[in-house]
Amino acid sequence: MSMPRIDELHPEPRTGLDREALAARYGRPGAAGEAPDGGPWIRMNFVSTLDGSATGADGRSGTISSAVDKAVFGVLRRLADVVLVGAGTVRHEGYEGPLVSPGQREWRLAHGLAEHARLAIVSGRLDLDPGSPLFAESPVRPIVLTVATAPAAARAALSEVAELVDCGEVEVEGERLRRAFADRGWTDVLCEGGPSLFGAFAAQDVVDELCLTIEPRLRSGVGPRIAHGAPAEVGLRLAHVLHGESDELVLRYVRG
Repeated sequence: MSMPRIDELHPEPRTGLDREALAARYGRPGAAGEAPDGGPWIRMNFVSTLDGSATGADGRSGTISSAVDKAVFGVLRRLADVVLVGAGTVRHEGYEGPLVSPGQREWRLAHGLAEHARLAIVSGRLDLDPGSPLFAESPVRPIVLTVATAPAAARAALSEVAELVDCGEVEVEGERLRRAFADRGWTDVLCEGGPSLFGAFAAQDVVDELCLTIEPRLRSGVGPRIAHGAPAEVGLRLAHVLHGESDELVLRYVRG
């Protein structure tokens, strides 16, 4: 896929960033030990309309994602050890098969990363179909982060196709999730949603970064925000501002 025009506005104006320049702008902060305790770094990635909707009329974020947003999305996946996503987003957005392209896999191997980013799914109720392409077509065994009170029958069925890890008693706890990733040597975590998972992590103060593409369109209606749930106060600082060829703004905020 050809690279759309992306310019940097802040902190250093620069025109025509290629994928390597984008990768350098985002980097692997977890590998560099930039998380507060030196553990995994959790990077949230979302797209939004100008009026704050996180989805199009069909309820999917892909509907509002432009070529610029997809280019950044691909770079972030290329950099990640693990792609983290809630069960609802897995179902709505149609996750299945490899998370990275052949070219991205070559880049990862050349830079000392595993060929494939692992897929980690948060699901307290384990309402996932073990026979779906999500599991059957995954090149590496997904990990399902769940709770001790999850239904026993669903646990047994999913254990055949995924690695199950309890990260709480009645809800998935961000700190236990981070420890599970650290135990597996995963330092850079890319969380692709959805809004409920983002809201929960914000409330638990385990969000280290937000990558947000603002698409130049208005949706109105009742589209969801990028985060919802319990109130949270998380301070982040602006790391960079990019400008896309169709007037997208690509923002990166990191823990202060």
